[in-house]
This record gives sequence, C-alpha cells and structure tokens, in this order.
Amino acid sequence: MGGGGGGGGSSGAAEPLVRRAWCYHPNCPGCRVERRNEEREGVPYTELFLIWLVTVSSTLPIQYLFPFLYFMIRDLHIAKEEEDIGFYAGFVGASYMFGRTLSSVIWGMVADKYGRKPVIVITLISIIIFNTLFGLSSSYWMALTSRGLLGLMCGILGPIKAYATEVCRKEHSHLALSLVSSSRGIGLIVGPAIGGYLAQPADKYPSMFSEKSIFGRLPYFLPCLCISLLAIIALIASFWLPETLHKHTENMVLKDSIAVEECLSGPTADENSGGCLNLFTNWPLMSAITVYCIFSLQDVAYAEVFSLWAVSDRKYGGLSFSSQDVGSVLAFSGLFLLIYQILVYPSVAKSVEPITLVRIVAILTIPLLSSYPFMAGLSGFVLQLIVNCASFLKNAFAVTTITVFNILMNDAVAQDLRASANSVAVTLMSICKAIAPAVAGAIFSWAQRRQTASFLPGDHLDMRSAKPIRFWQLA
Repeated sequence: MGGGGGGGGSSGAAEPLVRRAWCYHPNCPGCRVERRNEEREGVPYTELFLIWLVTVSSTLPIQYLFPFLYFMIRDLHIAKEEEDIGFYAGFVGASYMFGRTLSSVIWGMVADKYGRKPVIVITLISIIIFNTLFGLSSSYWMALTSRGLLGLMCGILGPIKAYATEVCRKEHSHLALSLVSSSRGIGLIVGPAIGGYLAQPADKYPSMFSEKSIFGRLPYFLPCLCISLLAIIALIASFWLPETLHKHTENMVLKDSIAVEECLSGPTADENSGGCLNLFTNWPLMSAITVYCIFSLQDVAYAEVFSLWAVSDRKYGGLSFSSQDVGSVLAFSGLFLLIYQILVYPSVAKSVEPITLVRIVAILTIPLLSSYPFMAGLSGFVLQLIVNCASFLKNAFAVTTITVFNILMNDAVAQDLRASANSVAVTLMSICKAIAPAVAGAIFSWAQRRQTASFLPGDHLDMRSAKPIRFWQLA
C-alpha cells in the first residue's frame, strides 16, 4: 500500500488530497470543486445561501395554491354543487405530484449524466413559465394542465440533495442537507401564506387594485406572478453555483503512484449498475424511504384539507375563514418555524436519537390532528390562538421528520449512489403526494355531505383520515 512506503515523506495535509482526488482533471468542474473543498476548510456560505434560495424558489409553487384553490375552482364553474368543489380541487392539487412522479427518475439520470446545474436551471425556467400560466388560467383544464406540466418539468428535488452534499466538505454535508430540508419546509409554509395574502387582491386591497385591472380580472394571478419573479432572481443567482459532476473528457493528470492505483481500482460501470439495483435491498435506506413516503402522504393531505376546511362554511363544519385568514395562520407558522429551525431543532437533534425523535413526533401528531374538528365550536381570539398554535406544531413536526429522513437516507448509501437513492425516494414520495390531494379532496367532499352522521360525522372523518400511519421498526 502506498501509505506504507510514503508515510514518512508525505504530510498529513497532503494525504487526504491524494485519497479524495484519485485523478485530477484541470478542466473537470467536479475535480475543481473537490480540490477547492480540500483546500478550504470553512463552511461555503455563498454556495449554501444560493442552494437555500434555489430550494425555496422551487418549493413555493408546490402548495401556495391551497388557500385560494377552493375559491378558484368555484370561480371556474366546474363544480355543479358547492360540496363538489373539494373533489375537483383534489385533482388540481394532485396534478403537480403526478407530473413529478413521471419524471423524477429521468431528471435524476439527466443530473448524473449532464450535471446538477442544468437540471436546476431547467426547473427554475419551468417555474417561471408554467406557474405564470397557472395564474392566467381561464378554465379548469388549463389550470390542471399547467400544474401537471410544472410538476413534470420540476426535477430539482433529488439532484439538489446530491448537489448539497457535493458542494461542501464531508463534515458539512449534514448542515447542507439540513439546509435543504429546512428551506423546503419554510417554502411549503410561506408559499400558502403568499397565496392566502395575495389572491383576490381587488377584494382585499381595493385602494391598490381596481376591479378593471389585470389583478381584478385575474384574481389569482398576483401570487403566481410574485413566485415567478422570485424564480427569476434564483435563476440569475444560480449561474454562480459551481457544477459538481465529474466530466473527465481529457487526458488524466496523475498526481503520483497512489493516484494511479486508486484510478485502476475505482468503481466500474458494472459495479455502479449493481449498486443502483442493490438500493432496493438496502434495508436502512428502503425503510427510511417507506416511512418518509407515509409522512409525506399525510402531510400533503393535511395541507389541502386544512385550507379547504378553514375556508368552508361553518354549516359544513369549517371555520368560514377568508383566504387572507388562512394566509395569516400560515405566515405565523412560517415565522415561528424559522425560529424553531434555528434555535430549537439543533438542540433537539443533538439530545434525541433520530428514530426516537420520529416516534415522538408520530405519537404527538395523532392527538393534535384529532383536535381540529372541535375548533369549529370556538370563535374570536381563542379560535385564532388555538388554530395558530396547532398549525405551527403540525408544521414543526413535519419539518422535523423531513430533516431526519433526509439525513437517514443519505447516510444509508455511499456518496456515489446518493443521487440515485434520492431519485428513488422522490419518485415514491411523489406517488404518495399525487395520491394524497385527490384522496383527501374526495374524502373532504364526502365528509361535508355527512355532517349529521352518527359515526365520524363531517370533519371528524377527514381530519382523522390525515393521521399518520407509522412503521415503528427501523434498522
């Protein structure tokens, strides 16, 4: 072994450089990033901030429509009765995830072959185009199609997780993954807040927006436009992100005999192929993905049902909130979620084992969701206080589980298989998230028709259906 003969002659600082960069190619972007990481020990704050901006921009479009989706479906006149609005809303909510299910693995393959950065750029361009078209929708089918195409073209979730671990040193990879998870959590909360505040601006802010303006004629265009503008900013900023994929197209520059040996003993294409197939026999990985998918299913079901339930009339068991009221609740949750991620979660993660933390969250989620139907009997300040606290707790639980499972999944595989592992996870998760809104919308619509039933009347049915089912035995 090279370490035996050269141990005395090589410095401790030079040794890791040889181990990590088997064959350095000056014109390979991945090699340049790896060399820079070896030479720079600090946290790459610029790259992590850009990852945060890109992730938030790509996450905002996922759930921002839920606060105003009820009113949008009503105004598109597709539902014959008010009780059918939830049914049609479910398909619009599911169309994004259905599109993402079809394309997640393909985008992962594209990212592994052509680079992470092209996928990031294509995703942001797609958000700018299709998210804007959704706000301009004049028919139900236009809204459904634009959301489906948006999901089909947004392939960033798997590659951005792999990218986050590659752009920094190994000891900072957990920080990078936590940043991706927290920015997604914040985007999933702030997005609906933007939708709630900015939808129907001519009704909410008549002094600023007239009924004859474009925002008066297209009442759901403003939140879509704001998110698209943020995506433009993220698109411009993404050009400063370095590519991390290795592209060895030139003659190798071998550093020494150790590099030669490691180049010759590197993984072959056959081994990589076998490694990808072996992902499905990796019990720690597949168990983490399974529970992650179940959490994701109930989380998206909750996000849609909560908004539909909050804006529905009290005679149907709802709260008679406006979309602005829903936006206020979600903005409150987003603010305190950010504080929770910065000040509380790191201490909790250090003091509690990941699996134990997930089990605690699962247990606490059940009574929390069971309490929602009883909130319809409250009013005034007490109602606002209880709803805001419950919403914050539910979203804090969701972000905690997302962060834990992202770390567990990436720790369960070698770095050269992380992109493939994340693509598998995104595909299975997207299937669950595509099912969730459609099923939740149908259950919600059915629940509104059975307010006087003797067993699980009204919203006792749809809120209890959003309870998480958990796998408790994880390796």
